[in-house]
Amino acid sequence: MVKVTLGKTGITVEKNSFGALPIQRISREDAVRLLRRAYAGGVTFFDTARFYTDSEEKLGEAFGADGTRGKIYIATKTGAVTAEGFWKDLDTSLRKLRTDYVDIYQFHNPAFCPKPGDGTGLYEAMLEARDRGMIRHIGITNHRLNVAHEAVESGLYETLQFPFSYLATQKDMELVEKCKAAGMGFIAMKALSGGLITNSAAAYAFLAQYDNVLPIWGVQRESELNEFLSYIDNPPTMTEELAAVIARDREELLGDFCRGCGYCMPCPAGIEINNCARMSLMIRRAPLEAQLTPQMQEKMKKIEDCLHCGSCKSKCPYGLDTPALLEKNYRDYCEILAGKAY
Repeated sequence: MVKVTLGKTGITVEKNSFGALPIQRISREDAVRLLRRAYAGGVTFFDTARFYTDSEEKLGEAFGADGTRGKIYIATKTGAVTAEGFWKDLDTSLRKLRTDYVDIYQFHNPAFCPKPGDGTGLYEAMLEARDRGMIRHIGITNHRLNVAHEAVESGLYETLQFPFSYLATQKDMELVEKCKAAGMGFIAMKALSGGLITNSAAAYAFLAQYDNVLPIWGVQRESELNEFLSYIDNPPTMTEELAAVIARDREELLGDFCRGCGYCMPCPAGIEINNCARMSLMIRRAPLEAQLTPQMQEKMKKIEDCLHCGSCKSKCPYGLDTPALLEKNYRDYCEILAGKAY
């Protein structure tokens, strides 16, 4: 069993945590069963957000009334941009989670690093919430390297949640080491790169090389959960075989690709950008038939309606030329369809 301590928070958990974004896609009954099974299997850290529709409610039903709350850690997030919105989000989260405190409360991918005296009142609200015992630790999540670095350098945050997988760049790896040097906990989101990484053992073995990193695995199926639970007693270590998988995937996938974070949404033309802009990669990584259904063809055809308004491009935290990426993916998709009998 491998343990991770999140910086100066003192929170020490098994190096397998539960990302609760996907459970919004399954029934309440299935979600509660999955969450409780994760806890029974040794998982004690659960990450959710006010933004994830009914995810908090499902966590609350799973753990709010059965005596396990004090034995687990819950991290949630607020996307508020005002102090008033902050308190509304926090009150709602506590009610839905059926708890009187949150272990780590995180600013959810802000475009700037909230600080005392910046005029928003957001960080002051965080401090007050901590003083009142409503939250235990202050964190921030982001997809922007510049904001992430500012958060680390500020000394104001106890944890940073940032995308990190074996498709990470050298700059991402340097950020992880910077957090370690600062005594700041690092929570790795998108450890499977939004589904592009299909070998979870390789993903785990890569992250195991960083003793300060806690990965949150997005889980919505029992088979997925079982896979990660098996790593508690038998954690994968880096082998020549897994290193070869990583090297092959990095060669194929590194570069300007859509991570599927969805911060470009909604699209005024109704394009499902976070899926359509990565279709070329998904076709190579996932079962082909699943990407060529009539429903998916209809979604891809919406790219023809692109207004070239630049909205998605301006909101992309990775600076991608999203319209050009959509056009390329649609062209590749049509070429595959042309050779397919439908």
